[in-house]
Amino acid sequence: MAGHWLGLEPGWPQGGGGRIGTHDSPRVCAWVVPQDTLSFLTWSHFPVARPWVPCISRRTFHVFNSLEEPKSDQSSYFSAHSPRAEGFAVSISQRSLRASLSGLDRQTQMTKLPAGRLPRGTVLGALLGRVLCLRLSPDDRVVAVCAGNRVLMLDLESRSTLAELDGHHGPVTAAEFCAQQTHILISASEDRSFKVWDHRVGSLIHSSSVLTASPLLSLLVDPRSQQLVAGCTDGQLWIFSLVEGHHYRCVTHVDLRKKRESFSTRRAESKPEGGQPPSTKAPETGEETEVALPVLSLAACDCGFLSETGSCLWIGSSAGLLIFNLASFELEGVLHYKDFWSLSIQVAGSCAVASRTGGREALCLLTSMFGNETALVEVDPAALLRSQQRPRRGPDLSVLPRPGPCFYFSSCVSPTSPLYLGLKEKRTKPATQKQVAARSVVKDHPLVFHNKIQSSGYTAAPCATMFSPKTNFKNDGKRASKCKNNYRRKEYPLESPPPSKLGKRLAVARDQAALLCIQCSAGDGQRLACGLANHLSLVCNADLTGTPAVLSGHDGAVGSVCWSHDGRWVLSASQDGTLRVWSMRGPEPLLRLGKDMFPKPVQSAQFYYIDAFILSSSGPEVQLLKHHIDTSKDDLRRYRQKSWCTPVCRLLTADVVDITSLSAVNDFHSYLVLAAGRNRTLEIFDLNVGCSAAVITGAHSRPVYQICQNKGSSFATQQSQAYNLFATAATGDGIKLWDLRTLRCERRFEGHPNRGYPCGIAFSPCGRFVACGAEDRHAYVYETSSSTFSRRLAGHTSTVTAVAFSPAAAQKCRKIRRSSWTGRWKRKASTVK
Repeated sequence: MAGHWLGLEPGWPQGGGGRIGTHDSPRVCAWVVPQDTLSFLTWSHFPVARPWVPCISRRTFHVFNSLEEPKSDQSSYFSAHSPRAEGFAVSISQRSLRASLSGLDRQTQMTKLPAGRLPRGTVLGALLGRVLCLRLSPDDRVVAVCAGNRVLMLDLESRSTLAELDGHHGPVTAAEFCAQQTHILISASEDRSFKVWDHRVGSLIHSSSVLTASPLLSLLVDPRSQQLVAGCTDGQLWIFSLVEGHHYRCVTHVDLRKKRESFSTRRAESKPEGGQPPSTKAPETGEETEVALPVLSLAACDCGFLSETGSCLWIGSSAGLLIFNLASFELEGVLHYKDFWSLSIQVAGSCAVASRTGGREALCLLTSMFGNETALVEVDPAALLRSQQRPRRGPDLSVLPRPGPCFYFSSCVSPTSPLYLGLKEKRTKPATQKQVAARSVVKDHPLVFHNKIQSSGYTAAPCATMFSPKTNFKNDGKRASKCKNNYRRKEYPLESPPPSKLGKRLAVARDQAALLCIQCSAGDGQRLACGLANHLSLVCNADLTGTPAVLSGHDGAVGSVCWSHDGRWVLSASQDGTLRVWSMRGPEPLLRLGKDMFPKPVQSAQFYYIDAFILSSSGPEVQLLKHHIDTSKDDLRRYRQKSWCTPVCRLLTADVVDITSLSAVNDFHSYLVLAAGRNRTLEIFDLNVGCSAAVITGAHSRPVYQICQNKGSSFATQQSQAYNLFATAATGDGIKLWDLRTLRCERRFEGHPNRGYPCGIAFSPCGRFVACGAEDRHAYVYETSSSTFSRRLAGHTSTVTAVAFSPAAAQKCRKIRRSSWTGRWKRKASTVK
């Protein structure tokens, strides 16, 4: 077997001209086997800290040194099968220098791999059938042999068959041991399903349904995220949860072809104008043929530099290598074989990837689908990702602004900022000399006596008892309070478990109107505001006691409600194009903003900058409004509105598209405002500068219907970096968790059904959980550190449209629903503990 090195041209540049790979270019080594032989490659769980590379051809098992140029006399080979047999499967131990290999002579042998010596083999089993896959257990005591429709468990010491796992209806193509539970074995088959076994007792634990129309080729168990990844021949990835109690439920499935197209689109949009990376492609001689992406192999990828909490994996396909993020379910890097003209393998028939132990480099072993060549490619994933990630332009963004030398933060804004212009009017002006002189003049007014004047008591009889102490205390000496308040101000426990039990229910509507939005009062969390589709807004106690207060006046569905920071006002926005501010002391609105100020219906509205402004979105505009609310009453002019509101600035989106959702922090001073457009973009506005700071294109496959920021609570303390997290939701595209500092999707939640109706989302005060509604009459609670849901809250009879966490009481989540009972529609609000 002769071999030679293939030198590759430099890859994509990194900023100032960095290269992919640890050297000037990726290391690629290729072996050419004779024409009369057929090589088959399999390389799984290989400890790449040791430089040996296994490869199988007809009647021969070769081990090469990947650190040296391959020569015919530098490879150790082992030929122990019959002359008419073909090597087909091999598994390398991570703990010891041992390999298990099987051939078409129906024998499975155990081979030691000493350096510089010929390997020695021991026959473990004979007449096993055609073996497609071998796996050694983590403790190197058992080997799983996938022979035909069954999996044989062979003991390495006694050379006996421990168990025969029979249950698949097609050839078993892959098998994996669970790292945490070594007695658990997972197998995949051409019957398009996977099965979970307990190989110690030989019993079946779980059997999946038929996943797809194509056979399953590969499996991977990721111990960090506790997920099972299965790859198919049609380029589909299926991800399942291995968390105890999740019953191997499907987290998501991914179409790699679509992901590759979206990755190419994002990369093309992120290229600088006028700058094109040097191409390493061969000259095109004709039309390109689209190559399918069968998942030939799966392997773990060391991408700790990319995400501290997420996991990545290598996907080896016939067209190239892909780096897939298991947290965000997105492609992070793509390496096509055709991009390197020196590599003769353009379409791979077999592929195996492994990362170096203690290093970031990865080795990929390829065999050609149409030729007799084997290639070894060395790739540095860090350099690959740096060359393909979109460049970050502009300063780093953060919800918490940089500290300044001033005492009050409101005075630290730029003099040209819209916030400064709005706050400048709020400051008290010094009195002039005329005003001081006018105040000092004593005016001469006549003294007016009323008809009845209360007597001073001089003519009344003296009191016999000057003081009589009160002895019938009912509060055991405790001081009485005029305002009864049973609420205890305690700090929100950061390690509290997610809500799981239903506490109380409340019927808030008897007609067919749905509840569209809900929010707890920010200050104390004792009250709850709801917006309904029947033009009404409701305010009730957070413990769902008493009769809700009805706020009527809108002529359209109320799609947004918001509490002020001090809990005195409620802001509501409706589809009738109006915005109103309500007080809890009366049913009449204190401030009305009509269609003369908003050209289109208001989609979102909220208080901003600790109640100093009102932020609203109408059409493609983000409006910053300065307001003043007057609570004084005048019976003669009761229909005259004393409160006023003036626009401070108007900001248009980049592509002048309608805004579907708006979000900003009101609990503390923050410059940033987040807006979602109908063209599936996210835009961040910096109001300290008064312009757009960043735009994220293609945030979801559909328009975002809600943006939810991690705003925390006055009862909980989080790390400052946690406030830069925000979540977005789109119909049919799940929930994405973003970081403002990197403008990247850090995690994705897809365990809840949401295909046609907007279902609200909310952050917990501790920032550890994200709750959302669903169309299957449940509310879901996710942990921000996991892609699978932690709780599935039942009890509803229809779609859960909105959720909200109490900012003060731990283990409580308010959720609203629309349910149908015996032909009559009722809207219910419930409390979950």
